[in-house]
Amino acid sequence: MDRFKRIRIPKDWGGDHLFRGRPPGPDAVIVDNNDYLHLARDRRIIEAMTARLDAAGTSTLMSGILLFGDHPQLSLERELAAHMGAPAGILCQSGWAANTGLLQAIADPSTPVYIDVIAHMSLWEGAHAARAKTRLFRHNDLAHLRRRIADHGPGVIAVDGVYSSDGSLAPLAQLADIATESDCVLVVDESHSLGVHGERGEGIVAALGLQDAVHFRTVSLSKAFAGRAGLITCCTPDFVDYFKHESYPAVFSTTLLPHDLAGLEAALHAVREDGWRRERLHQITEWVREELTDAGIDLHGSQTQILPLEAGTELRAIRLRDAMMSQGVFPSPFGPPATSRRRATMRVSLHAGLTDAQVERLIEVCLDVRPLLSGRSAEAPDQARSVMDR
Repeated sequence: MDRFKRIRIPKDWGGDHLFRGRPPGPDAVIVDNNDYLHLARDRRIIEAMTARLDAAGTSTLMSGILLFGDHPQLSLERELAAHMGAPAGILCQSGWAANTGLLQAIADPSTPVYIDVIAHMSLWEGAHAARAKTRLFRHNDLAHLRRRIADHGPGVIAVDGVYSSDGSLAPLAQLADIATESDCVLVVDESHSLGVHGERGEGIVAALGLQDAVHFRTVSLSKAFAGRAGLITCCTPDFVDYFKHESYPAVFSTTLLPHDLAGLEAALHAVREDGWRRERLHQITEWVREELTDAGIDLHGSQTQILPLEAGTELRAIRLRDAMMSQGVFPSPFGPPATSRRRATMRVSLHAGLTDAQVERLIEVCLDVRPLLSGRSAEAPDQARSVMDR
């Protein structure tokens, strides 16, 4: 805390606060959240949650290990797993709980856990909870992963399907081959791909036909599903009972609330039925990515709706944030520990609710703030100041 107050705020942030920009106005272009399908205010979801809250209140308040029979949470677990083409599923309190609980349940101190260096921190924390030996490999570097496995033996490979910091895709087919060849367990976090990828939003693993090759998939349902919960899919139904009695987040957390379950069920139906939302999102993503790339903006390998605008230091990221927000575009700031110290970023999260006029405005502002992006010439700071002064 002392270092945060003495160094990070006054020195790294210049007395400002990286994560506290200005509030958006009514005409702002909002690209700072993960509501990729623009479902957060969908009436079907709101009405389902309201009706369930009115009927059931906030019960049942107990650990999930006590549920059995036709409880709505168990029914939704089965429905979500079937949507993803998996034999079984387990609902958790959050995506963080899903990842930490899963790794704690399938690894131990003798298990090497091979984690892509930019995979979500919850996977790292899960390996730590298991007291497993964490073995990092360079981002999407399959040769490096193979060398690590050759050195340390079979274990768990943990990756993101879509990486949240830069929008890149994991090479899942090759990773599945490596897992099979090396007798490793493959875990794929689908938080940023479920709902977005696949003909009916079943996720990138199913879209690639890799359901049988990926042992576990984890999801935060706070992205395209616009809810609050986590999910694990597993390769055998037998794992469900084991997990619920052995994973600490499962044993020591309360069940999801009835209205949350109702909202997620309604969101699942919307994800399946509203293919136009995915089509619109993919159209916008291709449009923006093509315009920015043609203009020479480095999107650092993004292939998805997540577009990183890398600034460099946190202080430069604050300048980039202010430049964009002053022109009515609101991305989300990313800095340590979500990034390395010299790769602070404004993350643009595209969504299906953007109008053509908003997309054009977003592109215009991104092009305007190019001098503030990392990798620019020595004149970039002065040019960046001129952008903010306009």
